[in-house]
Amino acid sequence: YLKANPVKDEEIKAEYEKVRKQAGDKEYRARHILVESEDDAKQIIEQLKKGAKFEELAKKSRDTGSAQSGGDLDWNTPQTFVKEFSDAMVKLDKGKFTETPVKTQFGYHVIRLDDTREAKAPPLEELRPQIQQEIERQRVQALQQSLRAKAKIQ
Repeated sequence: YLKANPVKDEEIKAEYEKVRKQAGDKEYRARHILVESEDDAKQIIEQLKKGAKFEELAKKSRDTGSAQSGGDLDWNTPQTFVKEFSDAMVKLDKGKFTETPVKTQFGYHVIRLDDTREAKAPPLEELRPQIQQEIERQRVQALQQSLRAKAKIQ
């Protein structure tokens, strides 16, 4: 079936563009401190306003993965995070932190934006094999569903 219906180059290019658009054109380097209550988050914000070091306060974060690195979340696109978090993060100016707690299903966050940069998508040629494989998988799946729908079992 796949030999008779090969994936066309235009299909691969179209899928690549779709993936690039979904990823966005900007990456963000952020830090966060995750706490259980809104009051805890407000206390952290007050300490930051008084000059406390974000990295030090982050060591007490409920997110043990980022706590050891001062809350550093490395470079990511907004789609990496839950909506409430990414919405607050993208509104921040570089070096600024959220002045109101950000509530998510994980708890309350205080977020600081360290930097932004242009997102660099891998070149088409690097992703071509995976994209082709995915299109082929979708075609086989569609064929199987079509055959099942037409099958008459007695």
